[in-house]
Amino acid sequence: MAIEIGTEAPDFELKNQHGELVRLSDFRGEKNVVVVFYPFAFTGVCTGEVCAIQKELPRLQNDEVQVLGVSNDSPFSQRVFADQEGLEFPLLSDFWPHGEVSRAYGVFDEEKGCAVRGTFVIDKAGVVRWSVVNGLPDARDEKEYLAAVGAL
Repeated sequence: MAIEIGTEAPDFELKNQHGELVRLSDFRGEKNVVVVFYPFAFTGVCTGEVCAIQKELPRLQNDEVQVLGVSNDSPFSQRVFADQEGLEFPLLSDFWPHGEVSRAYGVFDEEKGCAVRGTFVIDKAGVVRWSVVNGLPDARDEKEYLAAVGAL
């Protein structure tokens, strides 16, 4: 069960595609954060979703908002994926301990061993203000993220 709107978002520290540590709490008081969990890099639906985010990045990420992609891939896979697709936002690795952050957000599919498609909009105070969770085969609409961010 995904974490509920109005609750404090679980903090995390994960490596990005460049091996740098990224902490959710580093954005507290500074930026709203859109956390986008996706199952695995290089898969059809996931590639379509992250490319759609990249296309909307000028409207999604700015001085007030940070986008963070999270999957259960290794940072090395994330790096190749980001380079191949021209992604200009952090891709975080929830690889080890495997799925720890995905579990904290309630979006880890134990049977499949990966995160489902969960998106959480977290305000500057660290509170979840909007979320959507889709199953593995169901792509999300990035325009919903834009509307949620615009409502903050």
